[in-house]
Amino acid sequence: MIPRVAQSFQSLRNSCALPAAGKPLWRAWTRQGGLPAASRGIHVDCPPIIPTLTSSYVHGTSSTPLQQATVAETLLKSVEFHPDKEAMVFKEDGLRKTFAEFYQDVDRAAAGLLALGLKKGDRLGMWGPNTYEWVLFQFATAKAGIILVSVNPAYQLQEVEFALKKVGVKAIVCPTQFKTQKYCDMLRKICPEIEKASPGDIKSTRLPDLRSVIVLDSRQPGMFHLEDVMQAGSSQYVQQLQDLQKTLQFDDPINIQFTSGTTGTPKGATLTHHNIVNNAYFVGRRMGYHWRPNTRVCVPVPLYHCFGSVGAAMSMAVHGIALVFPSAGYDGRANLVALDSERCTIIYGTPTMYVDMLNQPDFDKFNLSSVISGFVAGSPVPPELAKTIVTKMGVKEITIGYGTTENSPVTFCGSPMDNMERKSETVGYIMDHVEAKVVNPTTGQIVPLGMTGELMIRGYCVMLEYWADEAKTQECVTKNGWYKTGDIGSLDAYSYCKIEGRIKDMIIRGGENIYPAEIEQFLHTHPKVKEAQVVGVEDPRMGEEICACIRLADGVHCTVEEIRDYCKGQISHFKIPRYVLFVSSYPLTVTGKRKETLVSHIFKR
Repeated sequence: MIPRVAQSFQSLRNSCALPAAGKPLWRAWTRQGGLPAASRGIHVDCPPIIPTLTSSYVHGTSSTPLQQATVAETLLKSVEFHPDKEAMVFKEDGLRKTFAEFYQDVDRAAAGLLALGLKKGDRLGMWGPNTYEWVLFQFATAKAGIILVSVNPAYQLQEVEFALKKVGVKAIVCPTQFKTQKYCDMLRKICPEIEKASPGDIKSTRLPDLRSVIVLDSRQPGMFHLEDVMQAGSSQYVQQLQDLQKTLQFDDPINIQFTSGTTGTPKGATLTHHNIVNNAYFVGRRMGYHWRPNTRVCVPVPLYHCFGSVGAAMSMAVHGIALVFPSAGYDGRANLVALDSERCTIIYGTPTMYVDMLNQPDFDKFNLSSVISGFVAGSPVPPELAKTIVTKMGVKEITIGYGTTENSPVTFCGSPMDNMERKSETVGYIMDHVEAKVVNPTTGQIVPLGMTGELMIRGYCVMLEYWADEAKTQECVTKNGWYKTGDIGSLDAYSYCKIEGRIKDMIIRGGENIYPAEIEQFLHTHPKVKEAQVVGVEDPRMGEEICACIRLADGVHCTVEEIRDYCKGQISHFKIPRYVLFVSSYPLTVTGKRKETLVSHIFKR
């Protein structure tokens, strides 16, 4: 750390320190009049040092105001401030872009999309791994007022058809294929009309809104090539793009992220410019991006997920940091190579990704001395893992975060300077301008401080809606604007939050949210399956693994391999059960519930 930065960091720590007489003064103050009304809020410019809260409600007050800017306006500010600074590195492709180069590409792509006939409010699906084009279209769509739909690159036929139809996607961008995923072939199976259509004039029975497919790396019948888009934006469309900027509002929807639903089908969480610009802004400030010069973040997390698209890509635009993408698809060793060769200062990842890095056979050969901080989120972080990241990787300022896609995503985040107890046992303290409360799930009443209940969130971060699903939106967001997380947690007097479990049956496998009903419904289509129950079981690497407990139809025989083979190519690979157990009955609780006792029953076997 260079002296000036070290000095700045020390100044920051000193400004947050409790004066020597602070504790006696605090005790005297509380004796004289108790806690003021402000005790319902807690100031979060620095890590809280006074135990202010008296109930399980908190408002993160801040002297830093919310940003009122669109995604495009935010990027432009960073471009103007440091045009020649490196913005992104894609190691696998050998690609590097400065802010000025990236901005030029964004303008060309945005004008090209308008030339293809897309308009403000139309939806464009981005389907593929972590490539430069993913980030390019994220910002090009935002500048053109087009809503980006983040499509999981592992989606199979049924899943991608559901997602594209649900939100009425007008155009989709994808590579020809990636590893075993043959994107163009899958689209042709869903829309055989593509073969004989002119590019931009697809008329599909199953996807009636789809007009254009943009292929990144090859020319295919009935589809545009990326270069067609980049060359299509004539001066007419450049002018149209400029005029369009006057009509864009920061409350406009700009991104749809699919999240597992309580009915077993994905729901499209719809986020605005305001949602994602501010979340990236305040998380970045919590990480110190506003004062750390030359921050270089290693980004192995997927761009289709909020962690990648908001935590990384939006933070690049908001704070002017550089992003290093180790590989298009996840590769634990590639992360270490990138950290070493690119002298990254910060590493992002889910707990599973850190486990993979730590377990690389040649871990000790990599020089990680440049890495001073890291951000862990996506699923619960085991305390021992947090300690190992600090002791073995040397990432002293590891920071834990918590959030949901519906909340843009981060609502609690620690400080890089938190002690090990807080790093390993909590998900940090409340974010700026966010409210949280812990309630009794049955009565809805706020529980006493320190008691567990359902965690609920309100503030700028709450999504606009689930796209075209008013009923599900109303189930999850109350009339008063509170989002029901479905997570069980508790707050302490400093607003640090502990997540104890989930009300929902959702499984979090390596950072992927998986809803058992989705897999159960699919398994029920197997002719030999009479009934299926899917649960999560603890796993040291993935956090949780999927276990399917299956009752077979009378008189039939089935093998584990037969079930897994049936799943391949039909559901995403990460949803295929690792464990398959054949059972004659399911254990029940006294109230008739199955899943509460399934996991213990599995381990007894």
